[in-house]
Amino acid sequence: MMESIARERETEKIGTDVGDHTENISILQSIFLGLQQVLAMDLFIPPMVLAGLLSFSVTENALLIQMTFIACGIATIIQAGIAMKLPVMQGPSFVPLSALAAIGTTSGVGAMIGSLIPGALLIAILGYPMKVFSKVVRKFIPPIVAGTVIVVVGISLMPSAINSIYTAQGSFGTNMFIALITAAVLIFCMYVGEKSKTKFRYIKVASVILALGIGTIVASFFGLVNFSSVGKSAWFQMPSIFAFGKPTFNIDAILIMLAIYFIIMIETTGTWFTVSKVTDEHLDDKRLNGGAFGEGLGCFLGSFFGGTPVTGYSSNAGIIAITGVKSRKPIIAGGVILILLGMMPKLMNVIASIPSVVINSVFAILCVVIMMNGFKVIKEVPFTERNMLVIGVSIMLALFAVLMPANILNGLPNLVTYFVSSGTAIGAITALVLNLILPQKLEDRGVATKMTEVSAKVN
Repeated sequence: MMESIARERETEKIGTDVGDHTENISILQSIFLGLQQVLAMDLFIPPMVLAGLLSFSVTENALLIQMTFIACGIATIIQAGIAMKLPVMQGPSFVPLSALAAIGTTSGVGAMIGSLIPGALLIAILGYPMKVFSKVVRKFIPPIVAGTVIVVVGISLMPSAINSIYTAQGSFGTNMFIALITAAVLIFCMYVGEKSKTKFRYIKVASVILALGIGTIVASFFGLVNFSSVGKSAWFQMPSIFAFGKPTFNIDAILIMLAIYFIIMIETTGTWFTVSKVTDEHLDDKRLNGGAFGEGLGCFLGSFFGGTPVTGYSSNAGIIAITGVKSRKPIIAGGVILILLGMMPKLMNVIASIPSVVINSVFAILCVVIMMNGFKVIKEVPFTERNMLVIGVSIMLALFAVLMPANILNGLPNLVTYFVSSGTAIGAITALVLNLILPQKLEDRGVATKMTEVSAKVN
């Protein structure tokens, strides 16, 4: 009996060390659950939006999606398998889209790719060997800052999505009709999936795919769908490094991306705490630093394929909560599936052929979801005058940047242009600075959050 107890304690210790529950998940179950995680990610939206902002062709768009899948698969395996050791799926972040587009259109795609490398290495080094990332999180990223950043991301990207619907191929009336149908399908699926207590609850997982499919069918009746590139593409193709050209290193582009990377880390830290809560695993300093190392390494390797910076996807925490499976095995299987899908150019060309009006209709709704998720974080913070200034001024300055006239923006130095082009960067840095310089009283702190609770346990 003593041996049995010892074995149980050893099992618990191992489970705690590696951050994984000792669930007996078969390979087939892992593949099925991993595929479900992949379907819930919608990770092809950011590269498609970026491709549109960079005026890429359908072929280039497909290649960017392909490389993004591969980069996210590698990053997921690194994060879940060896770095953070929590079931965290990695996907392309929405945060840097505006800044990357500004760099790509102003200084070229090579400068855009080169700007990703130094920041990724810095994030990794802050995790290991320096082990200071956890201290930065405890000090500078309280819920009011994290929530405001998420709100700013949604609000900053929304005008781009709406404007792209107006300017998409097709007449104004046609575009508005297609956008309305696409958005309505997405909202319906999300609502039914959220409210249903039966098997229809899984419709939420496939809501984006259903909306894109139905929107594309509607657009085809107006002659806006062209799948000619699909027939010309191969079924299987190995990934290529620097497919969009060799990186060049522009100091202005690198500096703005350093700031953007820090904002991405604010975004992904919120996801880590969500996953930690869902899986009942403590997010201590070791895991925070491991997560920074894994994210930085994933972004670094992803830059070789031309993919956008990766981040932890909070939507996957919802899948874990629904299925109750907290093992890392399905997440690692999902990473492998992403890599395999990224080696299928024909599939990527199908995705790239979806009309921009359909993509941006879905993107606009996702911006709303992102924004409201930020407000869900903020609602735990008291709406005192001080806190309202931190939140409100950050949103206002983000909108100032987003709505700046093109003739003024084009007359600014490159570094300022890159920075101002990202409303997210303006809003996030404003939130960080205001939260530091505005005096904070006891009534401004409000209810203790999970982040402070974990910090108290660790310290």
